[in-house]
Amino acid sequence: MKTPKITIDRIKKYLAEGKRFDGRKPEEFRDLEIEFGVSKKAEGSARVKLGNTEVIVGIKMGVSEPYPDSPNKGNLMVTAELLPLSSPRIEAGPPRFPAIELGRVIDRGLRESHFIDFEKLCIEPGKKVWTLFVDIYTINDDGNLLDAGGIGAVAALMNAKIPKYDEENSRVLHDEHSEENVPLTKERPISITGYKVGDKILFDPTREEEDAGETKVTVGISHGIISSMQKGNETDLDTEMFGEMIDMAEKVWQDLVTKIEKFIK
Repeated sequence: MKTPKITIDRIKKYLAEGKRFDGRKPEEFRDLEIEFGVSKKAEGSARVKLGNTEVIVGIKMGVSEPYPDSPNKGNLMVTAELLPLSSPRIEAGPPRFPAIELGRVIDRGLRESHFIDFEKLCIEPGKKVWTLFVDIYTINDDGNLLDAGGIGAVAALMNAKIPKYDEENSRVLHDEHSEENVPLTKERPISITGYKVGDKILFDPTREEEDAGETKVTVGISHGIISSMQKGNETDLDTEMFGEMIDMAEKVWQDLVTKIEKFIK
């Protein structure tokens, strides 16, 4: 069920006047809520609400062989499942492009920021390392799952503890967590996605605004430094507008950091 063209035209008309239906400024994010430890079975978890958009992210850990090109580093796998309950547009079945894109963009943001200290996830070089599984589940899709999922992944990793590992029997004891947190650096990445709508740029779109978007760029920023970037959709973005979008993203970053810090004890 796509947003009607008449609604998209109204969104573009409002934006041309510097307005949005909900009264926000083009660069303004919706209210943010973060809840830690929402799953008793996961190594770490978090629930993120961004306006009416809601996701739950869980962390699981397993022991496996390292990749050949990084024998002394742990592994990372990020997957996203768009649940039918989150939107009437989503159908049950194999992952489709939006779910694959969501997982890959967030994976890139985590890797390129060096937020996870993968060397400390090594158990035995070349033989055994911890693999981090970051699973993202959508509960309600009212736009901007990319940023909500990215914030949720970071929050869940901050909440995660390494489970105990039974060396003798080569098995992970998921019900017996150690006091050791997943090794993280201070380079906490924040995903910020800018959307081109007509000749305007906006951030944190609602579902209707996202439908009106012609192209988007997700920027991963850590401590004010851009560490990752990915463009979505097929529409071109000229150099001038791209530069404007990056400048706006850097300003939005500081405001979003302030909102996130309120939930971190």
